[in-house]
Amino acid sequence: MKPAPFDYYAPKSVEEACALLAEAGGGATVLAGGQTLLPLLALRMSQPFVVIDINRVESLKFVSRADGGTRIGPVVRQSEIISNDILKQALPVLITAAQHVGHHQTRNRGTIGGSIALGEPAAELPATAVALGASIEVRSVRSVRRIRAEEMYLGPYATALSSDELITSIDFPEWPVNTMPLFREVARRPGDFALAGLVGAVVIESGRIARAGIAWFGMGPTPIKARQAEAALVGQSIGSLDAQRLAELAIADTNPFDDRHATAEYRRTVARRIFVRTLSEALKQRQAA
Repeated sequence: MKPAPFDYYAPKSVEEACALLAEAGGGATVLAGGQTLLPLLALRMSQPFVVIDINRVESLKFVSRADGGTRIGPVVRQSEIISNDILKQALPVLITAAQHVGHHQTRNRGTIGGSIALGEPAAELPATAVALGASIEVRSVRSVRRIRAEEMYLGPYATALSSDELITSIDFPEWPVNTMPLFREVARRPGDFALAGLVGAVVIESGRIARAGIAWFGMGPTPIKARQAEAALVGQSIGSLDAQRLAELAIADTNPFDDRHATAEYRRTVARRIFVRTLSEALKQRQAA
């Protein structure tokens, strides 16, 4: 099939892009990497009146360190995340997550902002933003505001973004250099969306957990923060952690469902096991280092 007719614009500034979104009155969509949008257009599952291509907005292409964290522009490609030296030091778990997004070819076009804005419940990057406590800066002709990643997602492909708002940065708080990354997913094939996935980070100081950020993907209608497990981890000695009990707490925050790929019970079983394995292996590696 071919896309339904639409008007195409390629603004060169954030201000111009926001003005176009406002003028469209809810009938516009933003094109960044296009790895999801273009197939939807071709199948006419998405029929916007206006497509706004933000790839020429140079101010949206950056990775920078700022006081208290790391900022990433929404048009940064997923492959650029993987090779970025700043992120290798500041956010290694983000690199690991990006390495599991789609395939090599799609990562060369797919962007972090596109993934964050789409809100696919089984996607790696939205869950990573939730786990690490990121915030999303969005702009419109009306205002500039920040949305906490854990408040961004309302349901499958439903976000707190208004139709006239544009993501202008994804901001991650500071995590220490010695942060212990956590990541594991189970998918039918490499590149498929996860049936169940876990992402997060743990900070260890003087043999105890000082800070934890953990989220699930593929375990409910949105990325889900494992609040109970996070709270139970903080203050615990790494030598006496009960990984099985923590897994049960982490699973308690999820809301998996049955679909044609897996049942909710299968997802719970897999998630419980990958939590125990991931945490246990990460701690063993840290103690051996």
